[in-house]
Amino acid sequence: MNNKPNIEESWYKILKEEFEKPYFLEINKKINDDLSSWIIIYPKIEDMFNAFEKTHFDDIKVVILWQDPYHWKWQAQWFCFSVPDWIKIPPSLRNIYKELNRSLLLDIPKSWNLIPWAREWVFLLNAILTVQAGKPASHAKIWWEKFTDYIIKTISDNKHWVIFLLWWSFANGKKSLIDTSKHYILETTHPSPFSAHRGFLWSDCFKKTNDILKKEWKKEINWRI
Repeated sequence: MNNKPNIEESWYKILKEEFEKPYFLEINKKINDDLSSWIIIYPKIEDMFNAFEKTHFDDIKVVILWQDPYHWKWQAQWFCFSVPDWIKIPPSLRNIYKELNRSLLLDIPKSWNLIPWAREWVFLLNAILTVQAGKPASHAKIWWEKFTDYIIKTISDNKHWVIFLLWWSFANGKKSLIDTSKHYILETTHPSPFSAHRGFLWSDCFKKTNDILKKEWKKEINWRI
């Protein structure tokens, strides 16, 4: 990974000082060490910041947070929960679509790629931006969360009326970074088959998001893929 990551300019202005801090240089060193040892990293390094490319800082309406990228070949994209169209749909994403179908009567799509949401100004952020192939959470302790915690707090400090969808205990742990006097938090369980029935399904989180946007005189999210 280069010292100056490949990132969209509006984000680069916000994050430039973070890229120069010792902890981020440690992230850079760890990833480069892995690559030098022929360890496969997902997503591809040149794609690592594509979520920032598709959803610019000034345009963010909604933030969806997940822990780290998928760790199997071809699955990992730069958007949380998203996978390429030719990959078998992961169970959590299937439950996301089930809730969209139930709550908003949207058809279950044939595409699993969430780029259309990013273009609707939904920021799909992995708290940990990289992972070693086949090893979930393998980069959980290389300072990525310090970086993404800064991003979450920067969004909170510099914007108004952003809706944060926090879908499990890991994401809920980020609440302290969000100023609830000027932002909205919608909490529920993870959409995983192990927990979706305990809150996520029947949560109406997508409908509630659009209700909030209407209340704030903002254009609703088109959740259709």
